[in-house]
Amino acid sequence: MQGNDLVPVYVVCGFLEAGKTTLINRMLESDSFGDERTVVLRCEDGAEEFDEEFLKKHNAVLVTMEEPEEMENGALVALDKKYRPERVLMEYNCTWMLDHLFSQQIPEKWTLAELVALLDATTYDNYMNNMRSFMTDGPMNADLIIMNRCTPDTPKSSIRRQLKGMNPQATIMFENTDGTSDDGVADEDLPYDMKADVIRIGDDQFGTFYLDALDHPDRYEGRTIRVKGQAVKVNGLDKDEYVFGRNAMTCCAEDIRGIGFITRHSDPMPAPGQWVELTAKCEKGYSSIHQMEGVLFRQMKFKSASKPEEELVYFT
Repeated sequence: MQGNDLVPVYVVCGFLEAGKTTLINRMLESDSFGDERTVVLRCEDGAEEFDEEFLKKHNAVLVTMEEPEEMENGALVALDKKYRPERVLMEYNCTWMLDHLFSQQIPEKWTLAELVALLDATTYDNYMNNMRSFMTDGPMNADLIIMNRCTPDTPKSSIRRQLKGMNPQATIMFENTDGTSDDGVADEDLPYDMKADVIRIGDDQFGTFYLDALDHPDRYEGRTIRVKGQAVKVNGLDKDEYVFGRNAMTCCAEDIRGIGFITRHSDPMPAPGQWVELTAKCEKGYSSIHQMEGVLFRQMKFKSASKPEEELVYFT
């Protein structure tokens, strides 16, 4: 490694027995990984042990921190000086919370390459109901969310909507017990008529439409939609643009935020905050509010409308 090279850090977070050790082993033996000197930093007292010979074969050394406090007071900087890693794979227990990791003194050349959140389909509902703050911390910050141990009974569609509501930019994969994997999209059944000349999005369908449009902008290219929401002026948009959308509860009552689509207009726009029924043409393009390719609206017309019976959008 040359003196100015950055050290990529891969963080794999999840509960105990979520499959973090297995995933890190797979990463080490992947053809896409080279033989760089690697520190595997285990931030928990894991249930599954790493095999020393396996680590040695892949030029890796294991360092364990069993309590969050062991990471404090420059411990990561000291670790970097001792082992001089060219790559770090971190197995991170989500009960430690990622804010604790991000608040530590980080070695100068370490850079976060990818954050992976691992979820177990067999415990997902129980943990979401009883330990929501721990359960959502990883998915809300992740680049990649993997749900493993899925069966034909796993409700992938509703889970995908919930996860996308927390983190629209994340890639989501489902790993099945039969050894296959998929993105869960084929499991979705859209509740509105995609064959209609004007696709009418019901008040309780906005969340489904929003997430499907993010995942499949091609599906809506050139289509006309009619949907209820509110206009919001957002800093950074062109003068002929606004965001049309609604407020959503993405993971809990404390996390309510606006979701919507950049909308271009030549006629006057709706008054900010006014509930309207918007008819718009969908166009595929770069969405600066999502920082990726997505669906953009071109305003055709709007009319005043009553607010929905349930003002918040839910991703369930």
